[in-house]
Parts: sequence; structure tokens; C-alpha cells
Amino acid sequence: MNEVFTFFGILSENHTFLLVIHTLLVALIVLWFAKSATAAMQIVPKGAQNVAESYLGGVIEMGKDVIGEDLARKYLPLVATIGLVVLVANLIGIIPGFESPTSNINFTLALALIVFIYYNYEGIKKNGVIHYFAHFMGPEKLLAPLMFPIEIVSHLSRIISLSFRLFGNIKGDDLFLAVILMLAPFVAPLAPFALLTFSALLQAFIFMILTYVYLAGAVTLSEETL
Repeated sequence: MNEVFTFFGILSENHTFLLVIHTLLVALIVLWFAKSATAAMQIVPKGAQNVAESYLGGVIEMGKDVIGEDLARKYLPLVATIGLVVLVANLIGIIPGFESPTSNINFTLALALIVFIYYNYEGIKKNGVIHYFAHFMGPEKLLAPLMFPIEIVSHLSRIISLSFRLFGNIKGDDLFLAVILMLAPFVAPLAPFALLTFSALLQAFIFMILTYVYLAGAVTLSEETL
């Protein structure tokens, strides 16, 4: 949103520059948090380590019901990292003077492509190319000419679903906050900030759970056919 003030907008109003600089800021915050959590590991966690362990435990519990504990742990680095990046990217946009990278379709599309490519790669790696794509043809051979293109479109639509859902919600949140701050900058912030914080958490959760769901669908084909 070029019409809304951002601190980095003082350097340049180019929107690509603002997206890149805010993305780098998100990456630095995530790296700083990871470094703080692992700098002085203790048996009884405190501070950042305690927060990080609670977060990782929560992500594993989330994935356990979807894909099983073993696979939830296997894919924990991907899902937890994406969730943390999405969460931080959502939250910095709530702070006046900063912009959410997730309010830009290019950022959310990149995340969606990462998930799409990775879950298909894992599915092919575990099940083999023939078995993996044979699953797209449905349970009956007669329906294969119909089912295969439908499944292809269904999988491609996941890119749109992941990217546009996150982009649309965060973009709407940013516009809502901008309007609130223009109309009542000294009275309104507390309630909208609480609502937007909840929305940021919810969108990160949805992105993570969908990542687990897509991975489960790709790597558990052999179990489904037993």
C-alpha cells in the first residue's frame, strides 16, 4: 500500500523494494528468534527456548492427527518454518509503519509453490512416479480419462487456494487497520489490534495444517491402497 506510511518508504516508495525489505526483516526476526532459542539450551527451558519448544510441540500435535507422529516430526522443519515466517509476516503489518509481506500476492504465491513442489516431490519419492500419478486416475480404470484432468486441476488449484486465501485475508486486515487508524488513531487501536492478532495466528495455523494435509495425501498412497 504505497499510500500508507511505512518507515522504509522514506528510503523508496517502490513497492518491490518495500516487499523485499520487509521480507528480509521477517527473515531476520525469525533467525534471531531461532538463535535466541538455541543459544543456551537448558534441560528446563526458559525464555525463547521455552517458547520455541512449546511452538514445535504444538506443531507436532497438530500434524499427529493428520499424518501420524512419525511423519509429523519428519516434516516438522518445513511446516514449523513456514508457519513461523507466515506468523511474523502477518504480525509486523499490525505495527504502524510496517507492511505485511503476506499482503503481497508474490510472497504468498512463493510460499504456495514451495509447498506444492515439495509435497509432490515427496509423493513421487515415496511412491514412485507411476504409482503416484496412477492415484490421480481414480479407483476405476473406466473413469481415468475423466478423473485424471480433474485431479490435475484440483492439485493446481491448491496453489491458488493457499496463496489467495492468505493474501486476501491479510490484505483485507491491512486495509481495515489503515481505515481505523485514519478515522480514530487515538481511540480505536486496542480492539482492532486484538482482532488482527487473532487473524494473524489463525492464518498461520491454516497454512500449516493445509501443508500437513497435502503432504499426507501425497505420501500415504501406499497405505490407502492396502
